[in-house]
Amino acid sequence: MLLVTSPLAPQLDAYLALLLRWNARMNLTAVRDPETILRRHFAESLFAAERIPKGVKTLLDFGSGAGFPGIPIALARPEIAVTLAESQNKKAAFLREAIRILELRAEVWAGRVESMAAARVFDAVTLRAVEKMPKACAAAVPRLSPSGWLVVFATYATESALEKLPGIRWADAHPLPGSRQEILKLGQAAAR
Repeated sequence: MLLVTSPLAPQLDAYLALLLRWNARMNLTAVRDPETILRRHFAESLFAAERIPKGVKTLLDFGSGAGFPGIPIALARPEIAVTLAESQNKKAAFLREAIRILELRAEVWAGRVESMAAARVFDAVTLRAVEKMPKACAAAVPRLSPSGWLVVFATYATESALEKLPGIRWADAHPLPGSRQEILKLGQAAAR
């Protein structure tokens, strides 16, 4: 498995241990099996980190939940300042603890993305496993800096809805490793 040989292995192990400990007390992720967590959450997030274009300096993880993909991106791409946006206070507390333990260059926005100051924009915005994905993507577009990147975990079935999103020029979809239906879709903000 990719993660075993990764130079990030000690930090990923610490993150996994923290996630499992907190997940026993509260529902951070429905996936409970460590191997499945590594394959689905960690590997997919690192796959996204590899595909985020060079030059991205700031990233908003919209609806971060347990920190996927934002925390693995912060680990793999330390040049990116990551903001983990999570409106549920318990999950936001977990994210703060993960940032502290992993010593990440990241912050937590404990609230809805829509309540951020309008001037807060990012070079990239990620969305993974959020409710009402097309609506969340529409709320994410104003958070993009000019020529910023929208990075969306989607499926081939939902891809057509994303294609209709105004203000985004979509690039090719990247199939997620080990999946027949799930894709990583990158789109760049069109000139405003």
